[in-house]
Amino acid sequence: MADEAKVKRNRFLLRTKEKEDLNQYWYSAKSIAAMAAEVVATGGKACFISTPSIYFSLTKEQREGNYVFDLDTQWEKDPGFVRYDFNEPENFPEELRHAFDMIVVDPPFITREVWEKYATTMRLLAKERSGEVDTGAGGEEEKKDEPPCRFLVSTIAENAEMMEELLGVKPQAFKPSIPNLVYQYNLYANYESEGLSVPNPEIPE
Repeated sequence: MADEAKVKRNRFLLRTKEKEDLNQYWYSAKSIAAMAAEVVATGGKACFISTPSIYFSLTKEQREGNYVFDLDTQWEKDPGFVRYDFNEPENFPEELRHAFDMIVVDPPFITREVWEKYATTMRLLAKERSGEVDTGAGGEEEKKDEPPCRFLVSTIAENAEMMEELLGVKPQAFKPSIPNLVYQYNLYANYESEGLSVPNPEIPE
């Protein structure tokens, strides 16, 4: 019950109005919670590109060491904020190149031209596979099919083929609820997720 209460009173959603001129449409509290859970479960360093609702729905401790890339400078005082314009996909601090274990993205537009620019940024931010074999806490070798950087992105179902081509991501059963957006988005990931394999009860089948 406590977790449900936290979802219902998401402070970001209560305090932050969507800006139509920036094509801002926030996910529902439950959808934010589901996506944030993916980030927390992954661990490591995460980058939130055009997904401030997820970044700012994490606790202060969970945000530490992570970054949010966005054009909206209302968050510029946050230590993890980087001003990002997708028309300049390589314009971000050099020290952040290939630094991230997970990248979460929701562009303001769904066209191929825009997604190609976001994909360029994502590839430059993503950790690259090292030549060494990583082992888990139990001494087991890292799964060969586990990507060096997890991608979690959202766009329309019609973009599925393009998303796999650009980023190697596949549609998930869990679809996000975006209350003020007129059409339905899908979530896409380049890794297997138990949490995203279950349909979102907010979305009618």
